[in-house]
This record gives sequence, structure tokens and C-alpha cells, in this order.
Amino acid sequence: MADESVLRTVDVSRESGYSVQQVRDLERLGVVPAAARSSNGYRAYAPVHVRALRAYRGLAGAIGPVAARQLMAELWTRTVAEAAAAINAVHAGLAREREEVVRAQQALWAIESEAAHHDAAEGGDTVDDTMTITELAAALGVRTSTLRFWEREGLVAPDRVTSLRARRYDPSAIGAARIVAALRGSGYGIPAVRDIIDSLHSLEEGAGTERARHILLKRLDDIAARSVQLLRAGADLAATLDSLTRDGARA
Repeated sequence: MADESVLRTVDVSRESGYSVQQVRDLERLGVVPAAARSSNGYRAYAPVHVRALRAYRGLAGAIGPVAARQLMAELWTRTVAEAAAAINAVHAGLAREREEVVRAQQALWAIESEAAHHDAAEGGDTVDDTMTITELAAALGVRTSTLRFWEREGLVAPDRVTSLRARRYDPSAIGAARIVAALRGSGYGIPAVRDIIDSLHSLEEGAGTERARHILLKRLDDIAARSVQLLRAGADLAATLDSLTRDGARA
């Protein structure tokens, strides 16, 4: 298929896997640039539209359709350097999500060890020492208001040790916050998270840990699947950036 080819809507539908109506809707939403119009008024697409739709499919699998639509629409208004940076940020975001789930697993192991030996485990969150609310929010990628909400809901219990009663999070609270963040990221509501956190801190052997361990492993599998979707979109995203270069965008 040569770059000079003119494609009908039905051709783009067949090549991209989207229905004719979906192709039109995604064009209207800015996922692909507006098609040219032939002399008789019909849409005249190009191969770049097909590649952009395929790239969108992979992005939607990696970060969700809403975020993917926003990113694809923005790519057409950015320089090549800006567009490449936006795509790199998606990769970095997935890597950060995985890192936080691994840290949550380490926190879970520490809690299990403490319950079994009645002593704090070495490693895991012990290396974090204490954190302020601002530091912990930045580490988890959440707002400070989110941490305050978790505190009100009984999910995380910081200490207040300064003269201004400012929050300080010890390793135990940091570990709980990491687990809460991972569970919330997996789609669990506050009541379910509270139930798991409460059971983790009970002294009943194995209480809650198996459920939490299963959720975290499933979360890692989900992130891995989303990463694969992003990798599959790579060639089509590269073709999209090439089109920006051909259209005169400057890095």
C-alpha cells in the first residue's frame, strides 16, 4: 500500500478493524487527522489514518480508551520531540505502576513476617524510614488529599510527631499505604480495601494475606498485559511520528 494511496472509509475500516461508524467517530474525536475530501465530497483517507487507528487500539489497551483518545488527539498538535516525550511518558507510567506493586508486595511480606515473628522484617519498607505526607504522596503518585481521605477511612494511620502536629509516616504506615494504593489501582472499593487491611494487621496466621497476595499478582499480570499492548502499538506510533515529520513538524 503506497503512501500516495487514497482510501475510502470502508478501506480504512477493513484495514484497522474498526467499523465504518467507529472510523468516523474517532476522526471526529481527533484520534486521526481530518480526512481530505474528494471532488464528490467523499472522505479520502491515507495509510497514516490506518496506522494511527492501530496505534490507538494498542494505546487503549495500555492506558484505557479515554486517555488514549486524548493522547492521540494531542499528538497531531505537537512537535515530534513533544509527541515522542508523551509516548515515553506512557512507558514510564507503566513502569512506575509495576514498581509500586512490587513495593506493595515487599510491604506485604514485611507484614507477614512481623505477624509470624512479632518483629519488623528486614528489607521491604524498612529502607524508607519515615516520610512526610508530601513525600509519600509523591512516591505513590497520589494527591495529599487522597492520603488524608485514606486516613479518615481508617486505611492508613500516620504519626503526628512535630510541634505543628504534621503527619509523619513510619515504615509500617508507608507499607500500608503502598498496599492500599495497589488495591485501589486494581479497582477495589474502600470497604473491600478496609477489610483486607484490617485482616492484614490481625494476628490470625495468614489472615488476609492470601487474598492480598493474589490481588497483587493479578495486578502485575494486568500491567504486563498492558505493556505488551503498548509494545504492539510501537511500530504504528513510530509511523505516526514519521507522518508528523513529513508534515513539517520540527523537533
